[in-house]
Amino acid sequence: MAIIVNLDVIMAKRKMSLSELSERVGITMANLSILKNNKAKAVRFSTLNAICLVLECQPSDLLEYKE
Repeated sequence: MAIIVNLDVIMAKRKMSLSELSERVGITMANLSILKNNKAKAVRFSTLNAICLVLECQPSDLLEYKE
């Protein structure tokens, strides 16, 4: 089982770069990169909230469960 982070897909749809998202969310590019590349072990709700606010999406747009 795995949780897949579709951050790169949503960013592409919004035509937003990692650096722009980092600046607007207030999270380092390194931490966003870890999340984007599915290397994160956890994500804070405050981080998820900030990303959803900036990208105008729902958490379900970003997170997907696959067996």
